[in-house]
Order: sequence, then C-alpha cells, then structure tokens
Amino acid sequence: MKQDPGMNDWFVRNLGDAMLAQDALVEIQRRFDEAYRDAGQPQAMGLFIRHVSEGRLHCEALVYFSPAAAAVARECDAEPCAPPAREGLDLLAGSA
Repeated sequence: MKQDPGMNDWFVRNLGDAMLAQDALVEIQRRFDEAYRDAGQPQAMGLFIRHVSEGRLHCEALVYFSPAAAAVARECDAEPCAPPAREGLDLLAGSA
C-alpha cells in the first residue's frame, strides 16, 4: 500500500533477498553519491540500509533515503514511508 507523501518525508526501496541485491545496491549508492556531491554534501542527506529477516531463511535489504535525498529516492523507484527506527539501521553513504 502506497503512503501519502505529504505525511512521510522518508523513502524506502525493498531490494529483496540481500544475497541478490548487490548490483541494485551499487547502482543506488552510485546515484546517491553523485547527487550528494552535486548538492554540496548536506548534513541532512543520508542513505541507510536495514536487513530484515522476519523469520525467513534469507533476509531482505531495505534501503532508506532521508528527506534531503528525495530526488534520488524517486529516481530509484523508492516509496514514501515513515521515518525508520534507528535500531538496526546502518549508514551507507552521506550523513547520519
């Protein structure tokens, strides 16, 4: 279910099985790094990852884009979401 972008400023993209997500993750990080540099490396711009297993054999990789990375998130087909909980969230690029 899509959420209302007016209510949530963060974005998430589910890359599916983390073991198979490397190519997509590299491309997302490349796009983010370029946008981050072009924007002057703002402190509010971050790219994060969380691995979620929910009892399954393989975990899924969820990539979160901070509100300042909204343009990159849209380029990467990310969906609007509520701000993620900090627990288990790792910084991939940008600013924490």
